[in-house]
Amino acid sequence: MADTGTAVLTVGQMVAAEQAVFDTGVSVDALMLRAGTAAGEMIWRIGSCVPTLVLCGPGNNGGDGYVIAQFLREKGVPITVAALAEPRTEAARKARARFAGGVIALADAVPAPQIVDCLFGSGLTRPLDAPVWDQFKALVLRARRSFAVDLPSGADADRAVWLNDPLPFDHVLALGAFKYAHLLEPVASDCATLSLIEIGVTSPDNAATRITRPLIAPPDARSHKYRRGLVMVLAGPMPGAALLAARAAQGTGAGYVKILGAGEPPAMLPADIVWQRADDAAAVAEALSDPRIGAVLAGPGLGRDCAAEALLDAALACPHPLVLDADALHLLGSRRDAVRDREAPLALTPHHGEFIALAGEEDGALNKAARAASLAAALGACVLYKGADSVIAAPDRSTIIADRRCAWLSVAGTGDVLAGCIAARLANHGETLHALAEAVWLHDRAARNAGPAFTAWQLAEALPLAVEFCLER
Repeated sequence: MADTGTAVLTVGQMVAAEQAVFDTGVSVDALMLRAGTAAGEMIWRIGSCVPTLVLCGPGNNGGDGYVIAQFLREKGVPITVAALAEPRTEAARKARARFAGGVIALADAVPAPQIVDCLFGSGLTRPLDAPVWDQFKALVLRARRSFAVDLPSGADADRAVWLNDPLPFDHVLALGAFKYAHLLEPVASDCATLSLIEIGVTSPDNAATRITRPLIAPPDARSHKYRRGLVMVLAGPMPGAALLAARAAQGTGAGYVKILGAGEPPAMLPADIVWQRADDAAAVAEALSDPRIGAVLAGPGLGRDCAAEALLDAALACPHPLVLDADALHLLGSRRDAVRDREAPLALTPHHGEFIALAGEEDGALNKAARAASLAAALGACVLYKGADSVIAAPDRSTIIADRRCAWLSVAGTGDVLAGCIAARLANHGETLHALAEAVWLHDRAARNAGPAFTAWQLAEALPLAVEFCLER
């Protein structure tokens, strides 16, 4: 089973997980009491005795609201409950009966310093009606602190989109497991502080997961530069991009980094990065036949001309783990068979535009994670679909979501740095999905370490501290 602390479930998977709990003899009423009490405890710890308005819908999310309201009432919190309609499920009716206070209509509610949204949760698939939405939105925006229980009303949990206008919440309390809308844009940005409320459900093996801090084994007495990983970076007409990637690979644990390029090395090349000259595709292919190579990186600064195509073909034909980024992704269109035929590991790292070039226009019925998983399965390669919410997917559709990426990464060259990180981790152990997850986490951590503004080179030089934070002790 997936780790319940990091699992990301669809609505259907969550329903099945809850049903498994019910099959053990736990009633819907008991699970609602468990969830509402735990959510109420969290709200109490954050908000204390601030006067609170709890909005309850007609379903089980509304039932959670009545449990929360009673919990806070017993703590001495001034509570007002406003209901959209009478409870329609047996468990919600029982929760309403246990609430010892009065209930007013949603239309009659007035703003309070603190608000708790329990209108619809994660089951919503259509927009709220305009009068309901307008009243709801006004109440949320006029509160000093807002909570959404399970998911903000107005958001689609599976597609991770707003069904109504975007509406920011200070705290979102995910019940039982994270949902896709908690972690994927555009909804994720409106969930300022995200907390998981454990309710005792077990996640399925095929659940997506939220990224976690990796554990990196430090070198031991048997280590040498090739055992730690030789990374070969292919250089094109813009060698500065390859240089950034090479520096990042050094800072992420590679034992040896070479740049393979035509002509003499550029003047900017530092003394500790090796330039290996290869003036044509045949020379490149020969260089890439070195059995000591741990991973090859092609794409940063590669160009898109005939020479770049020849370099890409040589990279695709090599027997080593391969990372394709940037320009290389734009040249893949006619090379899908070469991608599928590779036996060695392959990682593709598209941003949005590059992803569209590879996969075609987006299907609005699928969220970003599902689209990444579909492309990975189609190409037989691991895919990192980059962005403020980055998704890592394997050909078997295993998926890892890296949400809330550092916004300071929106700087030219940071993608080249990430590509170098991936190549280093892949050269180190050869496990593509894990290498991508490690690199994404380290890249984000380095950005936070680098401070509120940085260059791509400064980001690359912040990587060793991020790696140190992840070393196994």
